[in-house]
Amino acid sequence: MASTAISPNSPASSGEMQAIDFSRVEEVRQKHELLIEYIKLKSLDSLLILDPANFAWFTAGADNFREVNGPPIAAILVTTEARVVLCNNVDSGEIFDKELMGLGFLLKERPWTEGREVLLNDVCRGRNIGCDTHLPGTTLIADDLQPFRSHFMETEVERVTELGHDIAHALEATGRNFPVGSTESEVAGHLAHRLMKNQIHPVRIQVMADGQGWRYRHWKHGADRIERHCVISVMGRRSGLHVAATRTICFDAPSDELDNVHQLATLVQATGIYFSQPEWSFRETWKRVARIYEKFEVPDEWRAAEQVELLGYKTVEDQLTPDSPKCLQKNQLIHWHPSVRSSVVGDTFLISEKEVENLTPVTNWPVLSVTVKGTKIDRPGILVR
Repeated sequence: MASTAISPNSPASSGEMQAIDFSRVEEVRQKHELLIEYIKLKSLDSLLILDPANFAWFTAGADNFREVNGPPIAAILVTTEARVVLCNNVDSGEIFDKELMGLGFLLKERPWTEGREVLLNDVCRGRNIGCDTHLPGTTLIADDLQPFRSHFMETEVERVTELGHDIAHALEATGRNFPVGSTESEVAGHLAHRLMKNQIHPVRIQVMADGQGWRYRHWKHGADRIERHCVISVMGRRSGLHVAATRTICFDAPSDELDNVHQLATLVQATGIYFSQPEWSFRETWKRVARIYEKFEVPDEWRAAEQVELLGYKTVEDQLTPDSPKCLQKNQLIHWHPSVRSSVVGDTFLISEKEVENLTPVTNWPVLSVTVKGTKIDRPGILVR
């Protein structure tokens, strides 16, 4: 039987062609309208977007890098009339076919042998351009774009909700199934595998065996074997958005010490969740949290590590501290992850008008119920294996 060769120039079959996502088309259109208003307000000719967080926000989830923390391989020139992708001939096909299919972007490309700065300088020359990174001859507008990223549209809420459920599922499946005596890095590998199967990039994985986190709150993972208990924390990214969660696993019954600090960390977190209300000054929210630490005679425990931040298209959109003047807003993502000695609890929540929605809920996991101001808040307990 004769074989059939498929040429690179052969037309793609309908099964190989990516369907246009019309919800993304509309999302990009609305975001373009927002930036048009901004361009006019600031009396600019156009905007140049290079920062991967802003690129992902504007394109409803596309990436403009080859490797995490690597240099951007594409930029977007936003004018009142058009949105133009600037990149080289090597990357343009993949970006348009995989990331920007049918979203209404134009292309201006140059050969890969020409440095990126040549193309950027060409489009900026003689124009009043705002740029989200330091680029000679442009006006830096990075801080102005942060509020655009931090208030989600309905389609973004849908994407981040699905992401949160997938991350929680992968985290809990890992916690239930890793073999006794595994090393921290082996467990991290199991979790990374589950995430990547669902097109989630593991931005940060922490596996802290037998109280490791008491000494090093930002410990990642190492060669230590898990003999008694461990805390697993993860942050994942998909479509440019970030979600984080934490779970605790114990072999046999937890010690009184572990049980007590886990309950205290959970009470701190539940208090923070309850008082993360729209239009509340974070200083007022923090006062309620600090009282819990004081009441249980660990008033300085919060100083050992960060407690909470706003997430989004960056891993930290805003680091919230006790004296942060920021007011919390509807449709912001807040990651509460207080730690008390060897215990860490963490989940990501969406602030809405009526309630704080848990985006990383437990599915097949013990639940610890906490009551704050008469409201029962269910939080992850310790899984005993």
